[in-house]
Amino acid sequence: MPSHLPITLLTGVDEPSRGTVATTLLDTAEPATAVLVEYDVSGLAGGSVLRIARSTSGVIDREVIRMGHPCVSCAMRGSLVPLLVSIAATGKYGSVIVSVPGAGDTQALAEEIARDAGDDLRVISVLTVLDTATFTEDVTSEDLIHDRGIPTAPEDGRAIAEVLVRQVEYANAVILHADEPEGAQAQVARALAEAMNPQALVRTTETAAELSGVRLHDPDAAETWVEPGSISAPLQSEGRVETLVWQSTRPFHPERLYDALEDLVAGTARGKGTVWLASQPHARLGWDSFGTNIALGVLGPWLADLPAERWSEVGQTHQARSALEWHPEHGDRASYLSITGIDLDVRELARLLDGCVIRADEWDSTMTDPFAPYLEGSTAA
Repeated sequence: MPSHLPITLLTGVDEPSRGTVATTLLDTAEPATAVLVEYDVSGLAGGSVLRIARSTSGVIDREVIRMGHPCVSCAMRGSLVPLLVSIAATGKYGSVIVSVPGAGDTQALAEEIARDAGDDLRVISVLTVLDTATFTEDVTSEDLIHDRGIPTAPEDGRAIAEVLVRQVEYANAVILHADEPEGAQAQVARALAEAMNPQALVRTTETAAELSGVRLHDPDAAETWVEPGSISAPLQSEGRVETLVWQSTRPFHPERLYDALEDLVAGTARGKGTVWLASQPHARLGWDSFGTNIALGVLGPWLADLPAERWSEVGQTHQARSALEWHPEHGDRASYLSITGIDLDVRELARLLDGCVIRADEWDSTMTDPFAPYLEGSTAA
């Protein structure tokens, strides 16, 4: 048996598709001593979740988890790791597949496993299953996770687009479930997934067995590619899916940007990056848009405002970018975004963004900042 019990985390909001892949991975695991951990979250609203661990020979553990707060994370946090450690301690099993419920957070689970049981367990892959019949519509909508009937906490206000995008971006491999794998819908879903996560392998439910037991997960690399404020830059556009990679060494005018937000995210699936706002000169802001839902938040200070010994407080991706593009006057202050969508008019989008940056005669102007009330820890001038 391996010195570290290999763990595969499997997620996806479509329960039947995820269940099919989970069973495939269990049946094809080598050696044939794998365990599948699944959660029945149908009783979540009542404060209980049923967890079942089974091998190909039958159920090895069954537990009803009761919570004071009904959420998927509460059901898994603190209870999954002890189960996995106990499975490892038996020495009878070669790997474990954890089927994470649709509202679950695979990044948080992977980090918890590494932090609390790194001597016994090792996450070898993070996989997500996409239902191509609904994926493209969901990631371009403003619907909430509750609108899809996915069990989650009552106060979970995430958009379904955010849930799906987070799952895709942290995955080592994306598995497409499609009635017609070569159909137009499946092709668009594939291109979207590849644009959101260029590092990920893409497979179908028919070829999911190829991922069984394969070591794909590097926690340091995973942390880098989901670093807040970083951007995705696909090598090329695919079919109807387009990505605009845009940057500016002039800050955004706060009022023009605020007024343009709705137009900037219309018809998009994912946008992310770093924002320099003229009215917030000391706050590096992060842009996160999921479908038509957008949020700007404070990531922290700019490197230019920090002594060199504190640069480790800023993400490695931003440090590396800044080293290449350091401005003699503004330092690392700049805006850079990647925005992906279906049939996206990248020229018009770039024109809109260009129109939101300050003009030469506005550098010393007094500006009203409509973002200030929403930016906790902001540094409005």
